Amino acid sequence: MKLKTRLVIAFLVIILVPFLLFSVVFWGFTRFQRHAIEQNYGVSVSVENISDSMRLIGQTTQGIFEDLTRQSDSDPRQFLQESYLELINEKLLEKHSYLLVRKDGELFYNGSGEDIDRLLEALPKFRCFSSTPDGGSYIGRDIRVFVKQLDVEVPRTGTEAVPEEADGSTKSSTMSKEESSELSVFIVSSVSEIIAQNGRLVLDLLISIVVILIFAAFLMIVWIYTGVHTPLQKLSEATHRIKEEDFDFELDVKGKDEISELCRDFDEMRQRLKDLDEEKKAFDRQSKELISNISHDLKTPITAVKGYVEGIMDGVADTPEKMDRYIRTIYIKANDMDRLINELTFYSKIDTNKIPYNFNRIDVAEYFDDCAEEVGLEMRERSIVFSYINTVEPGTLIIADAEQLKRVINNIIGNSVKYMDKDKKYVQLRVMDVGDFVQVELEDNGKGIPNQELVSIFDRFYRTDQSRNSAQGGSGIGLSIVKKIVEDHGGRIWATSKVGEGTVMHFVVRKYVSAV
Repeated sequence: MKLKTRLVIAFLVIILVPFLLFSVVFWGFTRFQRHAIEQNYGVSVSVENISDSMRLIGQTTQGIFEDLTRQSDSDPRQFLQESYLELINEKLLEKHSYLLVRKDGELFYNGSGEDIDRLLEALPKFRCFSSTPDGGSYIGRDIRVFVKQLDVEVPRTGTEAVPEEADGSTKSSTMSKEESSELSVFIVSSVSEIIAQNGRLVLDLLISIVVILIFAAFLMIVWIYTGVHTPLQKLSEATHRIKEEDFDFELDVKGKDEISELCRDFDEMRQRLKDLDEEKKAFDRQSKELISNISHDLKTPITAVKGYVEGIMDGVADTPEKMDRYIRTIYIKANDMDRLINELTFYSKIDTNKIPYNFNRIDVAEYFDDCAEEVGLEMRERSIVFSYINTVEPGTLIIADAEQLKRVINNIIGNSVKYMDKDKKYVQLRVMDVGDFVQVELEDNGKGIPNQELVSIFDRFYRTDQSRNSAQGGSGIGLSIVKKIVEDHGGRIWATSKVGEGTVMHFVVRKYVSAV
């Protein structure tokens, strides 16, 4: 997953998940709060009244207020009976409310048991306010109570018990029939209780919001951290191993995000570094082998030259024939040393791609006729039978570097001569037309090359005979030079061979076609 997509998802999750979780929590807490209110206050809570706290408070004492109203209609003198007032007050206390009775402007009954002087001052006057069963009056400031008021006129006839003493004792008094008392019965509900309960709800919701946000953020952090940290940790370990030149591992990171792609690119770089390191080690081995081969192959002709020169100096070549043979041998060995040195020089040019080419149009018949004449002279000196066949039409041209093409032929023939193991040796040069190409074949009757080795003979430093001896030395780069030159001419080279019978080297060079 792309890092951008991961961040977008994280953003949406941080917004949507808390919203959904908060909705669930809000629904749960609201349901719990409604149940608590219904249990504590005995009212049915709906969306309408839960949003109107005063109306909700009014409904909690609605039934008791209706009972008091009916009592005022039937027998208002009950409000002067303390036992009746205590019974009503006990019911109100269960609903976090209490009863307050004022008679003729003076406090008659206080169900709270606390000092309510400030509340008395704030209470509405007789007949100044009329409460409904589910409504009332809110007294704010620091009192914060909800009051339901029931005003009743109680006749003053007969004897009635009036609490006068602090210890609650009563005394009897006789009232005239014509007089009545102004009695205000108050149901006082503490708003603080409801507000406190709502405050707890708000606090619980705030705590829930914080917990939900922390939970959602934690999940997103873990998700993003895992998606980023794991590949980065693997990348760090891989970097350390590469620093220690350890390339034998694989950075296996799955995913389609940018960091995973970076890890895969890094693993490709590691593989390339590994390949380069192996190539470097192989090149170092080959260079050491080349130096060893050249040193060995130079030592043999130098030893021979020294021996023949010493023979001349000591007078061993005391006849013109011996002197001529000694000098020819020295010349041949010097040519061998020159060839080895040229191979070494040319090898360095191959590695730097600085082979000097001078391409020109070459007449195939004339060029290979001259080449065959030169090669034939050398073969006769080595007692090797040489034959030449050219079936190409006169005037056929190729684009080639005459010097480098001659190097190809000399290297192939030199390699053939090196591995000849028969008493009667021969080499044949054939040139033929094969359509768009001119094909050159060089056949010998050497010991041949096994089929499994044919694909490797053009590799640098490859030698079919790994044993080192003076007769079959060589640097091991002759055929690799041949392949490089032929391919730079736009051609192709290959070999066919039969073990014990000989080898044929084939290469083709594209013919020159006039643009006219």
